[in-house]
Amino acid sequence: MNNVQCTVYGNDMDAHSKATTTPRHEKRRAKLRAFLFSPGKNPLVGLRDSVAWNLLLITSGSLIFSVGASGILATNNIITGGIYGTALLLFSKVGLLSIALWYLVLNVPLFIVGFLHVGRSFFLYSVYSVVVITLSTMFIHVDFGITEQIYAAVAGGIVCGTGSGMVLRSLGSGGGLDILAIILNRYFNIGIGKTFLAFNATLFLLAATLYTPDIVIASIIQVFIASQSLDYTLSLFNQRKIVYIISDHSQRIADLLRDNLHQGATFIKGQGAYSGQDKLILMTITNAIMLKKIENTVFQNDSGALFIVENSFNVMGSTFGRGRQF
Repeated sequence: MNNVQCTVYGNDMDAHSKATTTPRHEKRRAKLRAFLFSPGKNPLVGLRDSVAWNLLLITSGSLIFSVGASGILATNNIITGGIYGTALLLFSKVGLLSIALWYLVLNVPLFIVGFLHVGRSFFLYSVYSVVVITLSTMFIHVDFGITEQIYAAVAGGIVCGTGSGMVLRSLGSGGGLDILAIILNRYFNIGIGKTFLAFNATLFLLAATLYTPDIVIASIIQVFIASQSLDYTLSLFNQRKIVYIISDHSQRIADLLRDNLHQGATFIKGQGAYSGQDKLILMTITNAIMLKKIENTVFQNDSGALFIVENSFNVMGSTFGRGRQF
């Protein structure tokens, strides 16, 4: 395997900065970086890990999901995926308990197992989400007035997917199936996505024997739309751009990005496949707002530069926050 050499440039850990600046300017930049990247000074840094932020996400997302599921899906006999979908199926065909109580009962054994095998913060946040969904399903009843199943599938998918996405942006999850999937992945190396696929496939096969084809098709449409809405919601919270810049003036561009835009970057040592010449590839992570400024800076200093942009679903570590601990 070829070794790849990287030099981080333009952040607090850079001990090899070659910029020639006055001590006063360097002190100003140091103060700015300290404010931007210090959790103690900038309240936005570390917000994703704070209890208040996570409770806000979980509460809002759980309320949105439960209102959509009980007010749109349940009233039109549409089945969604996961534990809540199982609760809808049992309520429709067995009765005995309400949707909320079926949902709670189905989650209890999964949480008992999860208590021993997942992280405490993830476990507690997930329990809180289930409690909010259970209580809101019991006490909040919203009539959307949607009677056509196809319209209910579309609307329910958007609403439930948005709520689920907000919950998943927190450090917790929306219920017991997430915990089961994590345990199976940890001990049996079964992919989390495969667990959800197998569970939902079994659920819908069972629904196909109990419901009319129209309801089954509407339910599948709802799950598909919900997954798209969920992905879109997740991307709204942390949509980053990875920019690669290949230029003969990489050092100068890096200096300008750091000094003018306060944009950190990394040098990756590369080599042209045709010319064999060594190249310094500049990589930086930014957002859509800063992207145009970076592009202008690059081409104002090198019209022949190669500017590559990739979408990144999530960026974790350093000043970008940490991932969920299962």
